[in-house]
Amino acid sequence: MDNAEKVKKFSHSIDKIKEELKKDVVGQEEIVENVITAIIAGGNVLLEGVPGVGKTRLVRSLGRTLHLPFSRIQFTPDLMPSDVTGTNVIEKDEKGRMNMVFQRGPIFANLVLADEINRATPKTQSAMLEVMQEHKVTVAKQTYKLDEPFFVLATENPIEQDGTYPLPEAQMDRFMFKLIMKFPSITELADIVNMTQVSLEESAEAVVDGKTILEMRELAKSVPIIPEILNYAVSLISNTHPELDNCVPSAKKYIKYGASPRAAQALVTGAKVRALMHGNYNVSYEDINALAYPVLRHRIKINYNAVNDKLSVDDVVKMLINDTK
Repeated sequence: MDNAEKVKKFSHSIDKIKEELKKDVVGQEEIVENVITAIIAGGNVLLEGVPGVGKTRLVRSLGRTLHLPFSRIQFTPDLMPSDVTGTNVIEKDEKGRMNMVFQRGPIFANLVLADEINRATPKTQSAMLEVMQEHKVTVAKQTYKLDEPFFVLATENPIEQDGTYPLPEAQMDRFMFKLIMKFPSITELADIVNMTQVSLEESAEAVVDGKTILEMRELAKSVPIIPEILNYAVSLISNTHPELDNCVPSAKKYIKYGASPRAAQALVTGAKVRALMHGNYNVSYEDINALAYPVLRHRIKINYNAVNDKLSVDDVVKMLINDTK
């Protein structure tokens, strides 16, 4: 099978996933595309939005569409790390002897929904670090590997709401994308009401499986990126650091601290997947620019000047794109 046929097959699989998700998710086309991009790229996604906009429904429907073992963890202030990862318990065997046995937590699934992750305490949030980055769990000096493909899709309510805890910077960096689910339009809201009057259950059906996702991931890794575009992507991330002498003026004026090297990895990896999704076997500047927002949205910290000028993080990212040559 040549590259053209592989790209066509890849795009066809993506179209089937999107069609199934439309049965349960109204609008939010950009959100759906970016979530699929991150999953194929092997990244984790943070979905932010006010309650009721469909964050949890999207993730549940995605689990059905990808035909993967699905687990939901409802994060609350009293949730302990062992409630997520699992713990050792004492069990009696057939001969009456007492043995220590590891009881797996809900994190042991291919698709994990971390619902309202910012309602848990920082201690419990930090328990996700090793899982999200290395896809393994360590309990009592014993390490357990997770099955592939594995990805975490976490939802959070805006930090301004009561009863939430800011996510640690180290954990935020483990999320490939941060996506903002906006409140639906009047037309979309009417469609949501009509949909839920018929049934509250998701109706999406499985169209791909875990093996297909891994094959798509390997194909994405092989997508070429020319040096000029790679240098542009790297420069874009470098320009988020105001302490560097060669950074752009917008960074020096509006950014407090910049993105980590992991942001450059996420940007290039995601751009390769996006290129395939749009039927191309090469990365373009458009792919880099489109994904700069979800990649940088949670990785850069804007300063008082930006707040004073009423600029959002996305506004500053747009300036960075315009200033980066």
